[in-house]
Amino acid sequence: MSDPAGPPVRIAILGSGAGTTAAAVLDATRTSADADVCLVISNNSGAGVLEHARTRGVATLHLSGRTHPDAGELDAAMAEALAAGGTELVVLAGYMKKLGPRVLAEHAGRVVNTHPALLPAYGGTGMYGDRVHAAVLADGATVTGASVHVVTAEYDEGPVLAQRQVPVEPDDDVESLRTRVQAAEKELLVAWLLGYCAAERRGSTDDAGR
Repeated sequence: MSDPAGPPVRIAILGSGAGTTAAAVLDATRTSADADVCLVISNNSGAGVLEHARTRGVATLHLSGRTHPDAGELDAAMAEALAAGGTELVVLAGYMKKLGPRVLAEHAGRVVNTHPALLPAYGGTGMYGDRVHAAVLADGATVTGASVHVVTAEYDEGPVLAQRQVPVEPDDDVESLRTRVQAAEKELLVAWLLGYCAAERRGSTDDAGR
């Protein structure tokens, strides 16, 4: 029997580093009829995220200030690469650069990111990575977590799409808390992504925020 749903949602992943979150997404979508990662872009030509993509047969691209010193040209190059790949959803997985206005405009409501806390807590400019976990511990918080949110022009201010709580243990340090939150981030992103793509294929959603 033929599948009455539409084609899989075409996803582009943007990453800057080792790519462990991207690898989790790549592995989860390989057997999914609902999602297809068509492109992985990094601002770092030696990033592990590119190697994860290559070993899985996914197209890769390096775009950065080195390839395009002018910010406007870089924004245009990324927008054109996403369009050429037929990208319908952009996933930031450890991407450490701010997106340009053209990319954000052309993919409004369809760019998502994860954050290692329960937004709006511990979000905003300068709050990323271990800075977040250190702030959580300094405040004596008993619960933190992970968020998936829509990316806008302002850091961490887009609509929150999904969250998962992570308890803060009395003996936690930054490293131990980071380990548990990162695991929750990956699981949360994959679960949200597969659910969103399944709904999108069946015409029951308009953008990542609905």
